[in-house]
Amino acid sequence: MMIDILALLIGVIAGLRAMTPVAVLSCAARMGWLPLQGTPLAFMGYAITPWLLVLAALGELVNDKLPRTPSRMIPMQFGTRLVTGAWAGATLTATHGALWPGLIIGALGAGLGTWSGHRARRALALAFHNDLPAALLEDAVAIVGAVLIVLASA
Repeated sequence: MMIDILALLIGVIAGLRAMTPVAVLSCAARMGWLPLQGTPLAFMGYAITPWLLVLAALGELVNDKLPRTPSRMIPMQFGTRLVTGAWAGATLTATHGALWPGLIIGALGAGLGTWSGHRARRALALAFHNDLPAALLEDAVAIVGAVLIVLASA
């Protein structure tokens, strides 16, 4: 039951920042904190995977601050978050021998995180009279949240 809650929460993080949770999960798998050997997601612990995913996550963090970055609510952005939320949720539940529940729960969490993150960031940007502090706060929540969820699952 606890792993399902963590899969939902890691999905919510994917709704905030699509690549952050999979990058953190891959780093944890590489360090041996997530036993993914023998699962379809064993590649998450390969030597190159964390490097590629961390680079993608860093690129996303920078791209998010650019003025022409599209809203996370458009179909392509929303869909990407659903996919990475499902991927992240499945990575967590795979360590407990169940792949499909994590896929579904992670995608649901990503939908929730995308919608609520959009609304929260809009409200914070209005309160700050500037989007940058809201974006940086969202970055911090995503990174710290992903790390805490991974630590709780290990």
